Amino acid sequence: MSDQHHDDKPTEVPGATVNQGRRRFLAGSAMVGAAGVAGATGVAGVGALTRSQPAQAASNGNGPDIHVAPGELDEYYGFWSGGHSGEVRVYGVPSMREIMRIPVFNHCSASGWGMTNESKRVLGDSHRFTNGDAHHPHISYTDGSHDGRYLFINDKANTRVARVRLDVFKTDKVVTLPNVQAIHGLRLQKVPRTNYVFCNAEYMIPQPNDGRDLNDPSKYYTMWNAIDADTMEVKWQVIVDGNLDNMDADYTGKYAAATCYNSEGAVDLAGKMRADRDWVVVFNIENIEKAVADGNFTTIGDSDVPVVDGRKSADLNVTRYVPVPKNPHGLNTSTDGKYFIAAGKLSPTVTMIEIAKLDDLFAGNLSDERDVVAAEPEIGLGPLHTTYDGRGNAYTTVFIDSQIVKWNMDAAVRNYNGEDVDYIIQKLDVHYQPGHNHATLSESKDADGKYLFSLNKFSKDRYLPVGPLHPENDQMIDISGDEMKVIHDTPTFAEPHDAVIIRRDQISTKQIWERDDPFFAETVAMAKEDGINLETDNQVIRDGNKVRVYMTSVAPNFGVTEFTVKQGDEVTVTITNMDKVEDLTHGFCMVGHGVSMEISPQQTASITFTADKPGVHWYYCNWFCHALHMEMTGRMLVEPA
Repeated sequence: MSDQHHDDKPTEVPGATVNQGRRRFLAGSAMVGAAGVAGATGVAGVGALTRSQPAQAASNGNGPDIHVAPGELDEYYGFWSGGHSGEVRVYGVPSMREIMRIPVFNHCSASGWGMTNESKRVLGDSHRFTNGDAHHPHISYTDGSHDGRYLFINDKANTRVARVRLDVFKTDKVVTLPNVQAIHGLRLQKVPRTNYVFCNAEYMIPQPNDGRDLNDPSKYYTMWNAIDADTMEVKWQVIVDGNLDNMDADYTGKYAAATCYNSEGAVDLAGKMRADRDWVVVFNIENIEKAVADGNFTTIGDSDVPVVDGRKSADLNVTRYVPVPKNPHGLNTSTDGKYFIAAGKLSPTVTMIEIAKLDDLFAGNLSDERDVVAAEPEIGLGPLHTTYDGRGNAYTTVFIDSQIVKWNMDAAVRNYNGEDVDYIIQKLDVHYQPGHNHATLSESKDADGKYLFSLNKFSKDRYLPVGPLHPENDQMIDISGDEMKVIHDTPTFAEPHDAVIIRRDQISTKQIWERDDPFFAETVAMAKEDGINLETDNQVIRDGNKVRVYMTSVAPNFGVTEFTVKQGDEVTVTITNMDKVEDLTHGFCMVGHGVSMEISPQQTASITFTADKPGVHWYYCNWFCHALHMEMTGRMLVEPA
């Protein structure tokens, strides 16, 4: 194991110069700012800390070959949150080729997401929002292993959770949660399968939030939420004290835990820093379900979702509040199932909560909530998130030190219990200010310890300059050996918060749509009511000022190449792609009307718009499909009102 103390030898990074003086200045100024905000409560241990020894920051050419040749496939799928874009981005790992973008909370002119009738049905009333803030993508489980059925992700900006079908890489369900604002941390029940999607609402609001208690923060609360993974219905909520941040679930199906800041219940920054400690809130899923079954819940406002009281003052035995250092952030379950590990953020430590002791905690057999703490190792300045290699080692991002810290969990526990053992294995510089990190398969019992990704918030000096708004920098790190090595930089856009990486064999995709797919079932039902066979009929139906145009597409022809409407008519165009050739996607774009959609092989898609301008308006296929693609067009003739 490496020495924990530092020296001032510069870190050598091939192709880059690391200004150690600037790095130390940034770290120092950031901690001064944090300490100033903390005021009298302080930041635990900051004054005594020094910068640790820099470790080798890049591969010297002896690392794994990450080149994936043309025609070869990557070993893993990587799913990255799209951050402020509201989408999910799919990469091949280790090549880091961007394979696909999955529209979720955003509008997408390429696929028509947010414009087609099918996507509007999925988005529901929230399709009116054109923004999203996608944070935490997580993939469904069976018995602690990823099963490749669904990916779930949250939208902090508009308090939504979405489900993505991984057989077609399409979002198929979106739910807006009642009674809460700003869904942040999201994780899934791991065993026996993903029955629940658990998610944290971050911000406290009056309950109910109907204007009656605007200026009375004592009436503000937030909630922990459970969504049925199969129906995407909110099953129940648990009202808690403080602001919920990040969370994870265990490998027994019994417990979940969430970091919680602002135990003071304040609405201003200074007020949120008064207390010496905050909490990790532990949730007993079985006890919550029993409370709901026994009728020990209430409802709030117009919502009929059961709300269970999990505040410290409640006596339902559904929560426990474990004191931890101030303003904790990330919480990640170790892949051996032993620990919830909460990152200190303003403390240089992480807190290891021993899951095996939680039964005794809820049974009242422990004298203090802190009795479940197995260790609290010192990691570095600004610990945020932890991932695992499946070999007993944890990897924690330290934001202020701009490092990934590799440490051994067993050694940390032994050190906490008085043994003179060093638990820090290596500290690796990254560029710069890492937030989340994620290792291959590290959210499952199958963690293989091959690659780790550090999702860094700043990228200054790493790429060609592009103006004041910089890309962010995701760095791929080889963790297969004894020493971590940076082996790849990937610029990313608009703050991808988190990622999840699984083997390619864990996902089975369709290459052509099945005609009875539920994704467009409502559109098929509408056509049936009109007496239309979508696979053969090309027909225009007029119903007052509503016009429904049904057509097929077979490269390079639309089944309807001309139709006439009156100015002001509501026009619905429904297209069925009858091609059965893999990758032969058609599109429909009506010039000057702001409508566009994708129609993949054997898919039916529809879009509705108003023909508000008289004249000739061309529509065309906007996905290149044939040598005569440019000729795949048609006309909408709009007669003046």
